[in-house]
Amino acid sequence: MKSKKDISSQSLSLIAWQRLKKNKLAMFGLFLISLFVVIAILGFLITPDSTPDANEQLLEISKKPPGFSVQMLLMKKNEETHHINFISKMMYGQISDYRSIPISEYRFEGNNIMIKEYSSEKKHFIFEKEINLADAVYALQDNKPVQFNPSTKEITFYELGNATPTKKTTTELQNQIIKNNIVTKKYILGTDPSGRDLLSRLMIGTRVSFSVGFISVFISLLLGIFMGALAGYYRGKLDNIIIWIINVVWSIPTLLLVIAITLALGKGFWQVFVAVGLTMWVEVARVIRGQVMSLREKDFIEAARALGFSDFRIIFKQILPNVMGPVIVISAANFASAILIEAGLSFLGIGAQPPTPSWGEMINAHRGFIIGHSPYLAILPGLAIMLMVLSFVLLGNGLRDALDTKLKDNAMI
Repeated sequence: MKSKKDISSQSLSLIAWQRLKKNKLAMFGLFLISLFVVIAILGFLITPDSTPDANEQLLEISKKPPGFSVQMLLMKKNEETHHINFISKMMYGQISDYRSIPISEYRFEGNNIMIKEYSSEKKHFIFEKEINLADAVYALQDNKPVQFNPSTKEITFYELGNATPTKKTTTELQNQIIKNNIVTKKYILGTDPSGRDLLSRLMIGTRVSFSVGFISVFISLLLGIFMGALAGYYRGKLDNIIIWIINVVWSIPTLLLVIAITLALGKGFWQVFVAVGLTMWVEVARVIRGQVMSLREKDFIEAARALGFSDFRIIFKQILPNVMGPVIVISAANFASAILIEAGLSFLGIGAQPPTPSWGEMINAHRGFIIGHSPYLAILPGLAIMLMVLSFVLLGNGLRDALDTKLKDNAMI
């Protein structure tokens, strides 16, 4: 048990954090948000499909259920190897140097690997396809033939960017294929109708939702704090003008205003940031205005004026630090609203454009499967949206209680 003296010596932020830690629901929301943040930041470093936009399409394995696994032949593409740094891969993904071929079985015959491509239709007869062993393992020059010597069982070929021929025995190439080019891929959440890994698409969709939420809230805070502080501090005609602007923006349905701004700016990823941010500042401005009006007549503000401090310094050094509690709570609620608005815009087709994975776009693309045999295609992104919004709502409620100085904390008295 802590004494009142101990409590008085603690900062308000520390007291608020101690209160927040006792709220299990808020901490659960904070945990989920932290998990989403880690997934959004690491991005393509942790996704099963690390290609740009997680867009590797394999129509042979479309609409496969969660837990589906299939054997793959990774066939080297006849093009230059794509070398990128750590940061670039994390942000944008990496173009694969291999072409994935789902197979049901394979065998070696001379200088070739004979494969039967995977087919979910058991009655459908699949012809065997032969692929040269060297072509499967190396990137070859198209204008140089691959030669096979049956007596020595050696294959002579020209690698891309190499003027001198390379010689490998069939045994060496077969061992390389078995070790490196024949893999089993498991799709934890299954695949979509285009044969893309659903888990990877959901994970990258986290980045889209978080980016929209973060930048939109940042824009709304800049506008809202600036406009609200001016209106509350100077009052008079300036206050009337700003209140009129706030009321006009407030009277327009948010989604319709966002759609109008989006159509004016054009469809796309960055346009959504601006559109959502420009519609969320009014609530911040109203709260800031009320808080500033209540503080501007306090004794410590009058003392600051008497000392000759500028209005700018009084607003940003004395007033705003004392009104950030409600702003933090509003920001959490606005973050959740921004995620919902972005999902709605993507569902309508005017948000992030394909192939960029967005949870709203995924729901729209797969809504026809809800009553079919693959409802998870639309349910899973819907659950992701619900979890992220719920996380911010729980955290916002916890912050509201933790920052409320009127509440008594019996455990700390």
